[in-house]
Amino acid sequence: MTRMPAAFVGHGTPMNALDHNRYTQAWSDFGASLPDVPRAVLVVSAHWYVNVTAVTAMRAPRTIHDFYGFPPELFDVRYPAPGDPELAEHVADVVKPTWVGMDHDGWGIDHGTWSVLVHMFPRADVPVLQLSLNAEKDFDWHFDLGARLGALRDEGVLILGSGNVVHNLRLIDWRRPGEGTEWAHRFDDDVKATMGESPSELGRAQSHPDYRMAVPTPDHFLPLAYLAGLASQSQSRSRTIVDGYEMGSLSMTAYVID
Repeated sequence: MTRMPAAFVGHGTPMNALDHNRYTQAWSDFGASLPDVPRAVLVVSAHWYVNVTAVTAMRAPRTIHDFYGFPPELFDVRYPAPGDPELAEHVADVVKPTWVGMDHDGWGIDHGTWSVLVHMFPRADVPVLQLSLNAEKDFDWHFDLGARLGALRDEGVLILGSGNVVHNLRLIDWRRPGEGTEWAHRFDDDVKATMGESPSELGRAQSHPDYRMAVPTPDHFLPLAYLAGLASQSQSRSRTIVDGYEMGSLSMTAYVID
């Protein structure tokens, strides 16, 4: 099987599951561009941020509606992709000596995953696994774990990070659709330059003057560490498939390697 690319998407709000816009079109185009149907998709989502490293290992993961205050039709969305318990065990083997627990019934497919995959793979016929973000570990640990996942790409597994490079919900301005603040542009542009030139240096973004504004909590930024680790492992650079801003303090930049 052809080596699968890896990607990071800025997933924005859950409404992107129902909307058709240039971001969702880019996700759809990416799915359609793959030379082969993936064996599975392994997703590192900002919304499974817990104090342990685990992978979903159920045969039929549930669709999780981990939000509130949105229209009822969003809560009606189901993404009935199968799981793959055997692949979950293999993921744990690939990243040893890091311990990865098997989650048989605790999680499922959260909106950071299904709001993107409904566009990439609308038939929900590709198995989906999620790998948790261990909140007790630092950036370098996540970067290294991402690099060790590289072997899965040669086995037909698409690795997908889902978050937002700039994600500050406290500073959202609903009067600014399609716009970003100056500090959001500065940080996102610098990260974009790093990912395009030297992904192995992404950790330096933590010392950027705008980091605390752009990344008040690490959950939405850390999925990009996995893509940077994969790019470093394969000596690749990333390319941007779509970018933009929403409500001042969210960036929607999406990257692909290979």
